[in-house]
Amino acid sequence: MAEITAKLVKDLRDKTGAGMMDCKKALNETDGDFEAAVDWLRTKGLAAAAKKSSRTAAEGLIGVATDGTKGCAVEVNSETDFVAKNDRFQGFVREVTELALARGTDDIEDVKTDMMANGKTVEDTLTENISTIGENQSLRRAATITVGEGVVTPYIHNQAAPGLGKIGVLVALESAADKDALNAFAKQLAMHIAAAAPLALDESGVDPVTVERERAIAMEKAKESGKPDNIVEKMVDGTVRKFVSENTLLGQVFVIDGKAKVSDVVAAKAKELGADIRIANYVRFQLGEGIEREESDFAAEVAAAVGG
Repeated sequence: MAEITAKLVKDLRDKTGAGMMDCKKALNETDGDFEAAVDWLRTKGLAAAAKKSSRTAAEGLIGVATDGTKGCAVEVNSETDFVAKNDRFQGFVREVTELALARGTDDIEDVKTDMMANGKTVEDTLTENISTIGENQSLRRAATITVGEGVVTPYIHNQAAPGLGKIGVLVALESAADKDALNAFAKQLAMHIAAAAPLALDESGVDPVTVERERAIAMEKAKESGKPDNIVEKMVDGTVRKFVSENTLLGQVFVIDGKAKVSDVVAAKAKELGADIRIANYVRFQLGEGIEREESDFAAEVAAAVGG
């Protein structure tokens, strides 16, 4: 049997895009015959894809799409940023986003059974992509927002391709004002949201657990001042109010002018356009947020695969 070297494993991975451990197994199964190992991996494509599901997928792309008064954002993850630049992966994310938009869903699981242009379901296409591209990929989440009258405007920060990037924002404005003017204003708001990352639209949307945590921290700090209890309570209330204001969209200072609160900017724009404007909703997806990423050493991975 031929020696299974680290270079042989790496060469097989480079040629096939398959995972490191899958390449080692293929070479073991074929007595080190490189071409036979390539064929073995091809015939085991679906099994190989299933095995990759344990690897962390925290890169990938956010897709956004709109249709009149409806918009949708989708996150599809991959293991490396390199895959996010792959035309096949980008096309997949774009089409999945359009399918989610058509469904009007907030549940990415709903989209998995939808048929794609290739005649296969989203789930089957994803499995095929994992096998072909050679990395774990996952459909992570979707969000759809709508308005009765007005606009839903998309924005991608640092766009990788049309409608695709690492931060995707949708802003829904309820208004009878001119649509072009609304879209231009909504894009400014979306840029603010991308930069300022508000936790919620207003105070009512902030998680009470988050507020209580901030209150507890503020209380501990205020007690250290040695001031009377009634003063401490006022200090805590002020700190919490400041936290809520700085972390809710309507309470934040508009990043584009750095002066007025977003709520005041909206009121001023409504006066300018001669029609009421209400921010009905927004979505902000940042790629990989909340995913615990694994640090990896490619050279060590190769050595471990060959030695293990």
